[in-house]
Amino acid sequence: MRNRRQFLQAASGFGGLALADLMAAEANPLAPKPPHFPATARSVIFLFMPGGPSQIDLLDPKPELRKWHGKPLPSPATKDLKLAFIKPNANAVASPCTFSRHGQSGAEFSDLLPNLAGQADNLCVVRSLHTDAFNHDPGELMLMTGSMQFGRPSMGAWVSYGLGSESRDLPGFVVLSSGTGPSAGSNDWSNGFLPSAYQGTPFRGSGDPILYLSNPEGFTAPMQRARLDVLRRLNEKHRRDSGDAEIDARIASYELAFRMQMAAPELLDLAKEPKAVLDRYGVGREPTHQYGLHCLLARRMVERGVRFILVSHGSWDDHNDIDKNLRKNCEITDQPAAALIADLKQRGLLDSTLVIWGGEFGRTPMTQQQRPDIGYGRDHHPNAYSMWLAGGGMRAGATVGRTDDLGLEAVEDPIHIHDLQATLLHTLGFDHTKLTYFHSGRNFRLTDVEGKVVSKLLKKGAA
Repeated sequence: MRNRRQFLQAASGFGGLALADLMAAEANPLAPKPPHFPATARSVIFLFMPGGPSQIDLLDPKPELRKWHGKPLPSPATKDLKLAFIKPNANAVASPCTFSRHGQSGAEFSDLLPNLAGQADNLCVVRSLHTDAFNHDPGELMLMTGSMQFGRPSMGAWVSYGLGSESRDLPGFVVLSSGTGPSAGSNDWSNGFLPSAYQGTPFRGSGDPILYLSNPEGFTAPMQRARLDVLRRLNEKHRRDSGDAEIDARIASYELAFRMQMAAPELLDLAKEPKAVLDRYGVGREPTHQYGLHCLLARRMVERGVRFILVSHGSWDDHNDIDKNLRKNCEITDQPAAALIADLKQRGLLDSTLVIWGGEFGRTPMTQQQRPDIGYGRDHHPNAYSMWLAGGGMRAGATVGRTDDLGLEAVEDPIHIHDLQATLLHTLGFDHTKLTYFHSGRNFRLTDVEGKVVSKLLKKGAA
């Protein structure tokens, strides 16, 4: 049976130029593609906080916990909780953080997030998220791929598959990682069963952005071009003979790597960035340098048409010493994340860039058993946790959802992780039920068989 390329080659009535254009588009899996309907976002920056930041200490104040501090919570409220390490009768611990209202919206932020609090009117805080997984690997997979099973395409891969990329010289999906790597590792940016062109490409913040991107000494660009031309001809012949569509992705990746040898060093060259911008992101000083650099590079990638940027910083898995560890992570990430929002807005990019901040789940209002030599911590909590979103059609200055007085369950506007994914795809112009890929006898999608668009998260006219 002939494949599509063989049919086009054999068909009559096509002009030579039109046929060449069709075949070029087919051979580039990252060519820009139209969404299902007009989008409010063109690109995504996911500020991923693997490990599970404590919503009770950052975004969802629970003063009622002070009454229960040091005592077990009421057993009817805790008996059905899914807990990883502690028992339901573990003692409650109130947050030592101070919360206050900010901006015209009056959104509440912890004193650990002073810079993000200054962006309150640009953020949409979600307090009622819940997920199915209470351990890290399945939780990250659920967030990033819509399933707790390995081998599924990640969120960034789905977006690249659906929209392609607006950048000719950089990957459509880029990963920047600092701190402790995510528990699920590269599965969080895998292409799964999608063609390999859609997988995330890890970048480094200095030196070669990708290992071995530079040519060895004495190997010139014309020599590299000639070598690639030979490889391309061989691959195209094999593609015609075998009908293997994955060969197109291989050809495209070789050509992209060649173009990146010029584009990637320019991306990392910050010489033209004003000092005030570098200072705003915390570049060049500790503890913000690396994360600030990654947030700044994310903005520069959006400017260059990269479709999806995953900026990962871990770990927030604070089973002990949460006071010290949480403060440290906030000192690293708060200023750069706030600078990213302000910078995107100043440059007119926030409206078309969806920014997401959060982890795979939250933390319990009860304390983890502690040893005498370490401070208290909090266990994994998938039932009710918080994230914030900004730009790309989100309701600025809104706080959506509510948890009960103890922070155990979402009691108003509960939002499942599939709902969040459906809403993200909606901002990019997709009906999440129709962005599918046929594999193993059925159509798969990011939201599995669930998910609904959460109109309360979207600004008026974007729902």
